[in-house]
This record gives sequence, C-alpha cells and structure tokens, in this order.
Amino acid sequence: MVIELSRRDARRIAVRAQLLTADRPTDVLDVVRHLGLVQMDLTAHVAVNADLVLWSRLGSSYSPAALDELLESRGLVELLGFLRPAEDIRLFRAEMEAWPGVEPLSEWRREIEAWVEDNRSCREDLLTRLRSEGPLPARDLPDTTVVPWRSSGWTNSKNVQRMLDMMEQRGEVAVSSRENRERNWDLASRVYPDGPTVPYDEAEAERDRRRLVALGIARARVTFPPGEPNHVNDAGVEAVVEGVRGRWRVEPRYLEGSFRGRTALLSPLDRLVFDRKRMAELLAFDYQLEMYKPAAKRRWGYFALPVLHGDRLVGKVDAQTDLAAGMLRVHAVHWDDEPSAAMREGVERELRSLAALLGVEVRRGD
Repeated sequence: MVIELSRRDARRIAVRAQLLTADRPTDVLDVVRHLGLVQMDLTAHVAVNADLVLWSRLGSSYSPAALDELLESRGLVELLGFLRPAEDIRLFRAEMEAWPGVEPLSEWRREIEAWVEDNRSCREDLLTRLRSEGPLPARDLPDTTVVPWRSSGWTNSKNVQRMLDMMEQRGEVAVSSRENRERNWDLASRVYPDGPTVPYDEAEAERDRRRLVALGIARARVTFPPGEPNHVNDAGVEAVVEGVRGRWRVEPRYLEGSFRGRTALLSPLDRLVFDRKRMAELLAFDYQLEMYKPAAKRRWGYFALPVLHGDRLVGKVDAQTDLAAGMLRVHAVHWDDEPSAAMREGVERELRSLAALLGVEVRRGD
C-alpha cells in the first residue's frame, strides 16, 4: 500500500517531526534524542547553530548552560561534527570497526586508507601522547607524518588534524571538549560510554528508522554531501506527494493527529531546510545560505534565518548579533509574499525571545 499525501499533509508531517509546532518540548536532552543530532557549527553571526536549533524548539525555556551541562556530564557527545546522545554511540561502533568502509570502496577511500597506513607511526604517537597527557588540542600534538596530507582545498598539510579526523572515524579518539571554539581531543574510551556494538546492518537500519522519525518524510535514497545522510532506505512506509515526482518514505505515527502551528526562526543549518532539494520539493521555499557570496550579490543577507509560520516557510530575517553593543541588529525581514498581521507579530515575538536568550536588545536597521 502506498500512502497518498497532499503537499499540505507532507509539510505538516515534516514540521511536526522536527518539533516545530505549537506544542513545544521542554527538555534539551529529549529534543536531541528525538532529532538524533544537532550540527556543531560555530558560526556566530547570530548565534551558534546548536543554540539556534534548540532555542527554536524550546523557546524561552532554553538555556545554553543546559547544553553545556549535558556535554560536561557526557549525556551528549560530539561525533563527526554533530552532537548526539551518548547512548547512540553503540550504533556507530560497527562502522568505526569497518573503517574506511564496507566493500566496494571508492578510490578516494582507498587513498585515505593508504595515507593512514603510511603514517602509522604518527597515529601511534598521537595515541601515546593522548594516553599520557590528554585531552589536548591538535596544535599541541606532534606532527610525525612521513607523507603529508594533500587536498585541493584548505586542508593541505594539516597533517595532525586530518589524522585526528580519521582516528575519530575509526573510534580511536574523540572530542572531549571545546575551548574558545577549539576542539580538545582524548582517547575515545575516556569520552564515549561503554556498551555493546550493534551489528553493522542492524545499526544502519536503526539509524534509518530514527532519521525518519526526526524528518517525518524523506526519500529512500538521495545524493547528498558528506556528513549525516538525509535518506532512510526502507524505514517507514511508502508514500507519494501530490505534485511532487517520485516516491517518499513516511513515518506512520505522523499520519494521525491534529496540527497546531506557530512562528519559528530557523538556523540556515536546521534539518528542516538543510537539504535544499527536499525543502524546495515539500515546502516550495527559495533559499540559499549567502555567507560565501560577495555582499553585493546577496539577496537576503549573510546568515539569513528562514521564517516558519504554521506549515509554510514565508520569509527570511537578516540579522546580526553585536554582543559588544548589546544588540541584535535586524537589518531586514524579507517576506516571500505580503505577510499577515499574525506573521509580523510572530516574527517580532521570536526576535524578542532570541534577543533575551543572547542577553541583548532588538535594534532595527544598521
């Protein structure tokens, strides 16, 4: 049986799954457990991504101190650039043990495997140093590579950092903490909880299932940049969406129940909008993160926040936090269509809430 959904049904499933309805959650750890992850991006043009994502769900009850406490107590851990519930590490152990991946391996993965093997002595040196002195930042660890790391981008010759990245994927080291945005590394055994290794296929299926719970509706397979995937394979049930080509997978729990929306300001890295193709197909929203564009070519701003109202994305807020001046400077609100009074009021309310979170005041204009 294939479920038939209207575009409105699909939008509401996606919004409900991301905890962005009027029924706000109340606990930080519960939110991360439901979402499965929060991206650890430290761009603070408005606020760091983790704070924006959690505040947009929890509202005024959210405090960054609560997130700090969970990281210090190891209720949450950082893995591959994402904050995750510590108990979920068991779903990644088999993948770590299978590094650099299961066959057939791409040429790129073969090259990485060879680079790590060529620099085995460096890897062993890092483990020895961390075992005796960790946690330490990458800059305090010795570079004893014999073959330098080469890439076409900014990681050229960043030998120690790239080795640590590979060792994190292998489950040998982990991010212990961050100080002034810099990662401190330690042995993974001193960061991650003890626990069983879930078999590879079983772990993959469980991660797919949890991802669909967090997304509500997703493609079975998509081509997406490296990082957390946005596909769910065979999880859920098959569905079609009116006016959208192809088949989807939907989480059955969201097919029942009422919908009460609200207004929310989202991080550009929020999982509701991060997959821009899915966002366009289901939410018909035109958006790009413009921080990498020259200022003259930006339409909405350096780090514009998408505006969710009910089950629709309706605009973008161009804002910047100036902590020194104690201001959340709102340069513009770009509406996709003429906004209703409820939309305007909702955005103003959320801006005041965001300013309160940051300990600043809202100021209009430059």
